[in-house]
Amino acid sequence: MKIFRVDNPHTKPVSFWEVLIAEVQAKDPDVIFLAEAFTKPRMMQGLGKIGFSQSYTYFTWRESKHELTEYANELTLGDMRWYYRGNFWPNTPDILPHHLQNAGAPSFKLRAALAALLVPSWGIYSGYELCENQPLAGREEYLDSEKYEVKGRDWNAPGNIKGFIRELNRARQENRALQLYDNLKFHHCGHDQIIVFSKVTSDFNNRVLAIINLSPHDTASAMVDLDMGALGLPHDASYRVRDLIHGGGYQWHGSSNFVSLDPRGTFMHLFLIEP
Repeated sequence: MKIFRVDNPHTKPVSFWEVLIAEVQAKDPDVIFLAEAFTKPRMMQGLGKIGFSQSYTYFTWRESKHELTEYANELTLGDMRWYYRGNFWPNTPDILPHHLQNAGAPSFKLRAALAALLVPSWGIYSGYELCENQPLAGREEYLDSEKYEVKGRDWNAPGNIKGFIRELNRARQENRALQLYDNLKFHHCGHDQIIVFSKVTSDFNNRVLAIINLSPHDTASAMVDLDMGALGLPHDASYRVRDLIHGGGYQWHGSSNFVSLDPRGTFMHLFLIEP
């Protein structure tokens, strides 16, 4: 066993985990400890400082462009990047957030894309591929939870999004920039529902640009304004962007280019930038 998910580590003495993790990793430094701790920020940060390799985060409840940008920057660009590795989950066995309750495939695709692309470590709870969305009334919890019964699922049932999840993971596997934690850069777009961010390797050999419509209901169109220096490109460069999810591509020029994203179709672009 190389990976341990520790349930509610914040309810046990922190000094216990500090000693245990140090002793285990002294024998095998490849062992990973994931802190399943939804609690106050100071405690979550403390668990990271004493040795937990990764941690659950508040991503599940960050929805707006401002919230996502602020939180992702805090995790990956601030001091926390030195001791805290956030793991993004759209849902968990215990949590069906309100924005996924009774929601359709566009909402599930949107949250999966954000989780998979903002950070290198992400996960989904079983049934997410089928967009299971029935809540326990008045709770952020699943109706007929798998905690209390064994479920049989048809993974090929109509409406599944397993093909989309497969393409996300393929892009992550094939692009080194998406496997790194502290290389996240947000770019400007005047539309409140369009979030734009890039991840590039330090040598600029791999440059990936994500443009995502945060609304699962309405089409969003706007100009995207890129920080060309952060992409390793001259301000007036011509370059090709190839969509790693949907195929095809566009010839872009300079920092400002137009996008239109429809939640019923192409709600996002994951571009590989090719000079």
